[in-house]
Amino acid sequence: MSSSIRRSVQSDTLTRLAQAIAVAVSATLAGCQSTSQLPQTDAAHTPNIAARAKQKPVWLTEKPSPQVPQDVWERMRQGFQLQETAGVNPRIEQQRLWFASNPSFLENAGERGSLYIHYIVERLEERNMPLELALLPVIESAYNPMAYSRANAVGLWQFIPSTGRYFNLRQTRFYDGRRDITASTTAAMDYLTRLHDMFNGDWLLALAAYNAGEGTVSRAIERNEKLGLPTDYWNLPLPSETQAYVPKLLALSQVVLAPDAYGVNLNPIANEPYFQVVEINQRMDLSKVAAVANIDEDELFQLNPAFKQRTTIDGPQHLLVPTSKAQLLSASLSTMRPDELISQRSLKPVFESADDSEVEGARRTYRVKRGDNLAQIAKANKVQTKDLQRWNKLSGNKLKVGQTLVMQDVKASKATGKRISTVVAANSKDQKKQTQYKVKQGDSLYVVAKRFNVEMQHLKRWNPRMGKALKPGQMLTVYSPH
Repeated sequence: MSSSIRRSVQSDTLTRLAQAIAVAVSATLAGCQSTSQLPQTDAAHTPNIAARAKQKPVWLTEKPSPQVPQDVWERMRQGFQLQETAGVNPRIEQQRLWFASNPSFLENAGERGSLYIHYIVERLEERNMPLELALLPVIESAYNPMAYSRANAVGLWQFIPSTGRYFNLRQTRFYDGRRDITASTTAAMDYLTRLHDMFNGDWLLALAAYNAGEGTVSRAIERNEKLGLPTDYWNLPLPSETQAYVPKLLALSQVVLAPDAYGVNLNPIANEPYFQVVEINQRMDLSKVAAVANIDEDELFQLNPAFKQRTTIDGPQHLLVPTSKAQLLSASLSTMRPDELISQRSLKPVFESADDSEVEGARRTYRVKRGDNLAQIAKANKVQTKDLQRWNKLSGNKLKVGQTLVMQDVKASKATGKRISTVVAANSKDQKKQTQYKVKQGDSLYVVAKRFNVEMQHLKRWNPRMGKALKPGQMLTVYSPH
């Protein structure tokens, strides 16, 4: 080997040796630094250091879960879906101005609806439906399950008889499913979902059809299509009531979004179930049930208004009961004899309309023939035309051949009414004292009745002209025990 080659090999060897020494020194220093930061432990634990070094870092980027609203109004606002369709619209602004000018309307409706709103919001959320629809009963019935219209529509969701039957809401002398809180809510959501699908996912058209009927809306769409006009809700030639119906709901939603801005005081409603379902397996009177479970009788009837005679006949085998009383009632029912839950009173008719103050007498019917008119029928049956209109909820004199008219025996009716008036007078004189109560902001019929420990039906009878919604400053007559 030449000297030059030998020098080259030695040089390479020295270079590699220097590199190896440098790596060893670095490793030693690194080891010293690591061990200086750790407590003295056995050598057996040393591999854990490498294991920990290989763990992935935890990044604190997860957003905290949103806080569950305590107020169901706030929960409702979070689920609004229709606000983007509103925009700036004079029809909505007109309705919003009305709600702002009449704050007691929404306040009273909210007070009545406090028993039902949580249930309705939950059912809507389950179906991913807009929570603005929880305000639909405000427009339909002011959240009064006893509401009754001239078109014979009944309940929170105002079903007419035929539509109610189509959605399996049974109607008998003792039970009306259109007033059933849970059954009618299910039916309303089924109907709205069907309409939503029918009109290609357009909620505004679905709402219009809920008010006017799908046929009316479909014909309006066909007309505009033929004329080359837009077929959205805002451009359809619909009845005036339907033209105001959707703007009314959208305006109401906007007021609920910012009630303070419109001078409306919405009392908080707890975001928790107000009632619970209690199964029953026998006939029972609501008054007896209320006494057993220490529930206000009128409150129990407000939860179970479908039992028209306050007796569980013809309806579902369950009752809606305030959540706080459900366990007590279930325990009591398991130990009571069947006869303890049935009163001995005979069943009496319950009026369809909460505003009717006349007691029914003997009833008879008449079938309209060709050539008949209202005045002739009234004269032939010795009744007043206005009575005939009232008994049959007729707004005019128009009749249809084959139509069945209901008539009452006026003498029996007046005699019965006289007897009841006498009893009320005697009671008020001998057992009760008369009080004049001035309605305050936020008062509802239920609240006033509960305050004086009287039944709402009595409050209505004592104040026949008070109207469907109370107004602040209105004077009510109340007969309360001494």
